[in-house]
Amino acid sequence: MRLRKLALSAALAMAAAATALSTSLVMAQAPAAAPASATATVQFFPSLTGRTGAVAPNAAPFANGYADYMKLVNARGGLNGVQTLVEECETAYATDRGVECYERLKGRHGGATVFQPLSTGITFALMPRLAVDKIPMITSGYGRSDTADGAIFPWVFPLLGHYWIAGDVLIQHIAAKAGGFERLRGKTIAVVYHDSPFGREVLPIINRRAEMHGFQVLALPVPPPGVEQRAIWLQIRQQRPDYVIMQTWGVMTATAIRQAIATGFPRDRMFGTWWSGAEPDLRDIGADARGYSAVMMQHGQARNSEVVRQILAQVHDRGQGTGPRTEVGDVLYMRGVVGAMLATEGVLRAQERFGRGRHMTGEQARWGYENLNITQARLDALGFAGVLRGPIATSCRNHVGTALMRIHTWNGSGFDWTSDWLQADMNVITRMITASAESFARDNNITRRTEAGC
Repeated sequence: MRLRKLALSAALAMAAAATALSTSLVMAQAPAAAPASATATVQFFPSLTGRTGAVAPNAAPFANGYADYMKLVNARGGLNGVQTLVEECETAYATDRGVECYERLKGRHGGATVFQPLSTGITFALMPRLAVDKIPMITSGYGRSDTADGAIFPWVFPLLGHYWIAGDVLIQHIAAKAGGFERLRGKTIAVVYHDSPFGREVLPIINRRAEMHGFQVLALPVPPPGVEQRAIWLQIRQQRPDYVIMQTWGVMTATAIRQAIATGFPRDRMFGTWWSGAEPDLRDIGADARGYSAVMMQHGQARNSEVVRQILAQVHDRGQGTGPRTEVGDVLYMRGVVGAMLATEGVLRAQERFGRGRHMTGEQARWGYENLNITQARLDALGFAGVLRGPIATSCRNHVGTALMRIHTWNGSGFDWTSDWLQADMNVITRMITASAESFARDNNITRRTEAGC
């Protein structure tokens, strides 16, 4: 009951702020030296936010980081002079509201450049509309894993990682802790997951690894928002799995960790995917959560990074920060920053082909996302040294760009990196992606693009 009250209080607190922000515009002033042709238009980046509801403490920092980086781009001079513009529309993580926001925003300000729904459910609902509207979608770390195959899914870009990569890296990490894959034979790995397309998306790779290595999978769905998990954790106490993987989001994550503490399950045998490993999930639990780990899409907390220093100096110090200064550099804030960087770098890539300093249509931006080559030197120049590892390079067949991951672990008050760079086994994953994408293509009468058609 106390957890339910806390979740409701958080939702109500965020709702008042979200009402004012739901249709806000975020655009820094154009530099005085910008050419007249560049100031005649803007590049529009719609933002589907989740500032209300059970996921608000997690989704709001993403939206703030996304908006702040766009302001930083403008402070640097824009996209070769073209200013970025962000307009928010509140979804509360509801699929129907996400679709309404998409329809409301897609044609504004010269047309949407790219959508980043921050929701697997909304992603699924929007996918049939993208080709008709000629608008790409970036789904870093969520959505369908098989959209990595750009020859079947030309408008969707799960840049930096998808759930099959996350699950594979976690199983590799667990195997290494156990002493090798052979030590997993006969063991049980429980998967506590959000009972939705988002939560279920991680299961195929874990089940595939179970077939390969002889461990058992105990699948434990949790109805959202996830504030009632006592029965799940009683089952874990009774069946005594060796490890727990968590595919959770919002209040569900903190609830799971509190229940693990109550039932005595060791936190150093619990591993989350990236949406289950951020400060809002663990800050109030503190030392009792020590030892809990999560896989990260390269970045984690990055308060000492150059890009954060620039955001503080050129955005927050000028009174233009979107959210609280104290969250700048936190895990989910950085995920928004990275999402905005990917969105703008795709436009800059498109400008190389279609016209430097010009507004890019959604269709032109799609070409940019499919032809990314963000080198380490470029990442460093943007302020992401030590945050991201390049190159991030895409193609017609590869809409992910990289499969490098890291593990971080809660130390009682923050996260520490506890692994080197980890590479998903793409021999396993690519076969799964191809089979799943081909099945989707058959069911939906889609013809695979040839290289000539890319």
